[in-house]
Amino acid sequence: MFDILVKDGRIIDGTGRPSYKANIGIQGDTLTILRGDSTSLASGQVIDASGCIVAPGFIDMHSHSDLALLTEPRHIAKISQGVTTEALGMDGLSYAPISQEKLGGLIQYLVAVNGHAPPGIQWSSVKEFLDLFDNRTSCNVVYFVPHAALRIEAMGWEARPANPNELKKMQQLVEQGMKDGAFGFSTGLTYFPGTYSDTNELIEIARKVRPYGGIYITHSRYYLGDQLLDPFKEAISIGEKAGVPIQLSHFHNPVDGMGKQMVELINHGQNNGIDVSFDQYPYPAASTLLLSLVPAWAHAGGPNALLSRIKTRDVREQIKDNITPQWGGGGDFQDYILSRIASGKNKEWEGRSISDLANSKRKSIVDTICDLLIEENLDVAFVARTGNIENISTILQHPSQMFGSDGLLTGGKPNPRSYGTFPYALGQLVREQNILSLEDAVKKMSSIPAKRLGLKDRGAIEDGMKADIVVFNPDTVRAMSTFENPKQLPVGINHVLVNGRIVIYKGEHTGDLPGRSLRKN
Repeated sequence: MFDILVKDGRIIDGTGRPSYKANIGIQGDTLTILRGDSTSLASGQVIDASGCIVAPGFIDMHSHSDLALLTEPRHIAKISQGVTTEALGMDGLSYAPISQEKLGGLIQYLVAVNGHAPPGIQWSSVKEFLDLFDNRTSCNVVYFVPHAALRIEAMGWEARPANPNELKKMQQLVEQGMKDGAFGFSTGLTYFPGTYSDTNELIEIARKVRPYGGIYITHSRYYLGDQLLDPFKEAISIGEKAGVPIQLSHFHNPVDGMGKQMVELINHGQNNGIDVSFDQYPYPAASTLLLSLVPAWAHAGGPNALLSRIKTRDVREQIKDNITPQWGGGGDFQDYILSRIASGKNKEWEGRSISDLANSKRKSIVDTICDLLIEENLDVAFVARTGNIENISTILQHPSQMFGSDGLLTGGKPNPRSYGTFPYALGQLVREQNILSLEDAVKKMSSIPAKRLGLKDRGAIEDGMKADIVVFNPDTVRAMSTFENPKQLPVGINHVLVNGRIVIYKGEHTGDLPGRSLRKN
């Protein structure tokens, strides 16, 4: 007898093979494909999948749910998209390993990305952090040891490369993190304090994940060299010299024509034996912390030092010419839309541009940004609507591409990718634009990221695999989130199972929290 029987659906198994009709039996957390007549089979519960696709649960290769999963464990924004596993620790910006006395400053610094931790919980090691997710969240997680936590623990917020002793400490911490179950090492080289590192530091840390089968995943150093391909070339060289696979995060550039060159860069590396792949979101917009617009030197010493500096006129005069749009924008901030503002004092400006705020207050851009950061204690984020849809369409067709939402779940006007990445691919990209086949889209959401992570029992519908399953209607699935109204749940995703338990049933959350921390070793 099966616990659950998923009947009369068409299976897209995640491998890229054509779909086929079959039923699926689930016992415990494991699935069995049932071919032929299943009418006589007994089961505790039946899920009617007629007219629907039955697919492996989707893997979000780049998320920022590190604290959101703990504060809102039902995780409606992601589980409603069919996401059953999320990669945490992205952009080198997460919270373990780090000592208790240093954790508070890191949480304060990243509050606009991840919010606050729930009261009453504590952790220091990667193991302790991962333990917090077991059977307490809607979906599974995998974790990458973040560079920021390593640096802050080893050397504080120092604005310089690490010395030999500090580097040794970071190597010890990342190695322990891998023993605790992490999947690799993550960097964010336009963020702080990661931006202060040199290439050698990153190579030497990345080397320590190699014995554990880890990978190097990176938000590249966007200001490097030509600011186009050179940042990614550095990333590839780090992985190559460290002897580990390279995963390029949110691989994109808004400059016209760069899509083809970026694909050629990947092909060149792969043709020369380099193990490089990438993730990407399908929306033409970036999202990040407002404090990231302030030049690197002003962040030395951490969040309180930054706040102190930007209160002074001298510092504002020094940084005003360096606060410029990072992703296009025609030289102004009209396309930089405030997505999260913590307090009620300035809340009315969520959904409106930095330029609008500056013009309304009759302030310069530097004063507008600095004053807002001070008033909100750094708790401000924005969406930069400066992406290039043609580049996105070119890049996402590459066979090594996989989807990552890069979704910030904070604020009233987040990037719509936070609520829509996966149904957008299935509905808009597959059905409406015919950019991908349905089989290829599902493969990019399941078996490709599972293989990249080394998850042997997830990412495909095959006998003996874990029962992470999504049931969706291919004719109606669609992202409803928009830039104007981003917090809208998708339609057409009917059922989601995680570890053999039903989390979404007929489009509604059941309240079950079967998620696990998946451990590399």
